Amino acid sequence: MATTEAENEKPVIVVGIDNGEHSSYALEWTLDHFFVPFAPNYPFKLILTYATPPPCIAVGIGITVMYQLSVESDLAKIAAQVREKGERICASKSVNDVVVEITEGDARTVLCKTVEKHHASILVVGSHGYGMKRLCRVILGSVSDHCAHHAKCSVMIVKKPKIKH
Repeated sequence: MATTEAENEKPVIVVGIDNGEHSSYALEWTLDHFFVPFAPNYPFKLILTYATPPPCIAVGIGITVMYQLSVESDLAKIAAQVREKGERICASKSVNDVVVEITEGDARTVLCKTVEKHHASILVVGSHGYGMKRLCRVILGSVSDHCAHHAKCSVMIVKKPKIKH
């Protein structure tokens, strides 16, 4: 029986990234556990996903066009920095076959849509560790909680260990 191209494709791991230390740790953890031990024959395809907020959300209502253009420029610079950081972390582990997607929108929605788009087997997200600190969760929402309930694949929430003093 001949195998189809789809059968030969590697399973996909999507990692949500941003400019924070928690997502960097989650990416490093993913590389160390799913890629480095299998170098150079990686068993997965790696997609890094960054959700950039729409400029109108970032600046609010009632702003000047010049200010909005400045914010759009800043958001583009941040997205470029996030892309470079993700690629640099991967390169430091000798993982160079990585796709980085920058998508405008809410991180919760973007990550779930990326999972569907690529038929991902695993979604990896970092945890900020807000836990029951209700105010932070109410204001920021929980990307990991939303994805755990709505992503159409397994979700791994990677927590950065707390440093004991």
